[in-house]
Amino acid sequence: MDKTYPSADAAIADIPDGIVMMSGGFGLCGNAEDLLGAVARKGVRNIHVVSNNCGIDGRGLGVLLAAGQIRKVTASYVGENKLFAELMLSGRLDVELIPQGTLAERIRAGGAGIGAFYTPSGYGTLVAEGKEVREIDGRMYILEMPIRADVSLVKAWRGDTHGNLVYRKTANNFNQAMATAGRLTIAEVEELVPVGTLDPNFIHTPGIFVNRIIQCSGYEKPIEFRTTLESSV
Repeated sequence: MDKTYPSADAAIADIPDGIVMMSGGFGLCGNAEDLLGAVARKGVRNIHVVSNNCGIDGRGLGVLLAAGQIRKVTASYVGENKLFAELMLSGRLDVELIPQGTLAERIRAGGAGIGAFYTPSGYGTLVAEGKEVREIDGRMYILEMPIRADVSLVKAWRGDTHGNLVYRKTANNFNQAMATAGRLTIAEVEELVPVGTLDPNFIHTPGIFVNRIIQCSGYEKPIEFRTTLESSV
C-alpha cells in the first residue's frame, strides 16, 4: 500500500482541534519540521503536546506555543524555551513534567499495549502524588499509566512508500516509540525510497505502524544550544 502524500499540508489536512499530539525527537534533533510547520499553518488549536521538550523560542514546537495553539504540554524538561518557562510559571499553560525515562516508557507502553507498569523513578516526590505505591523486593515503586496519542508526528532518515522507517543516531530518540503509540502516525523522511530498498534487518519502525509518509522539502537543522571552544592557535 502506497502511503505517500504530496506535502506536509496534505498529510495533516484533516487533523482537528483538541488532539493529543506526540512530537518526536530530542531537543531540536529529529523534529518533524515540515509537519510541525503544516500544523502551524493550519492553525490547529487546543493541542495537548506530548514531547521530550517544547522546542525553543521560534523553533519546532515553540512556534505552536507562541501562536497559542497548545493548551497542555507533557514533557520531561523545559529546555531552552523561555516562553515555555514563562507560561508554566505563570500558570497560563497546563504542564505535566515527567522523569525522562518514565516518559519514554509510558509512550513505549502505549504503543505496546501494556496496561501499566511500576517504576521507582519519582517515588517520594511530587511525581508520586495520587499514584498507587507498592513495595517490590524491598524497594518502593509507583504505578505509571501508558500514554497514547491521537496523532504522532515522527521524523526518520529514510523510509519507503509502505511506511517502513530507519532513524539515524540522536534523531531516533522518542520517534521510534511515538510511531507505535499514535492512532494516526505521520512520518516525514529525508529520503523516500521504493519498497524493497531498505534492508529489513535494519528497519526500526515497520510500516504497519505508519499511516502516512512524506518526503521532506529541506531542513535547517538548527542547534538548540551551541557551545564552542576558542582556538588555541
